[in-house]
Amino acid sequence: MTEPGHEPLDVALGRAWIEVAAQLWRRRPGPVERVAARLLRSPGLARALVATPSLLLGWVLATAVVLTVGMLATRETGTPYVALFAPAVAAVGIAYAYGPGVDDAWELTCSMAVSDRMVLLVRALAVFGLNAVLGLAAAAASGVAMAVTFGWLIPMTAVCALALATATFARSALVGSAAGVAGWVITVLAGQAAAGRPTTVVTESALIVPYLAVAAGATAIAVYWTRVPKGTA
Repeated sequence: MTEPGHEPLDVALGRAWIEVAAQLWRRRPGPVERVAARLLRSPGLARALVATPSLLLGWVLATAVVLTVGMLATRETGTPYVALFAPAVAAVGIAYAYGPGVDDAWELTCSMAVSDRMVLLVRALAVFGLNAVLGLAAAAASGVAMAVTFGWLIPMTAVCALALATATFARSALVGSAAGVAGWVITVLAGQAAAGRPTTVVTESALIVPYLAVAAGATAIAVYWTRVPKGTA
């Protein structure tokens, strides 16, 4: 029995949430978002892309600073720090392309008509591409050998896939980034112990197949854990 004067309020929660979402997403798209919307043919997917935590200006600047420091250290010491830093930096960025707990727009992206898997795919490819461009620029500026300049791209693919798979499985960007960085550190240390030089992990052609196998397996895990459950539209 409800006491007189304390009748329950008839609140339409669905309508209230739609109004909240409209307020949060109602802002004028910037030039980058407009270009992304034309390329992707989806304003919602473009909004999700520009809201990616690891594509925000502060994160991109921090990545550029780390790679610049690696480039300067490489020029001073001759050790290819860019090739050793880039996969780990990219792995952290890829892990933080997965939203729970770090993405302010995560709940809203889950309510879009675009699937979670598509949002994550577009975000991951954008983060990977940006990190690859920044890393290649820093590696080229450091003046290292051609094999070292490009040799870390395949290992970076494997490490990024591992970080993304772990993040989607654990539903935690922090866990994913830790797994990616730890996997790369262990790989570098193993190469150092086996051959006496850290560049082995980015120049040894015999490691290409294992890297690709890890990348394929981890990508399959990420795709599986972002699938749409049966019976869900």
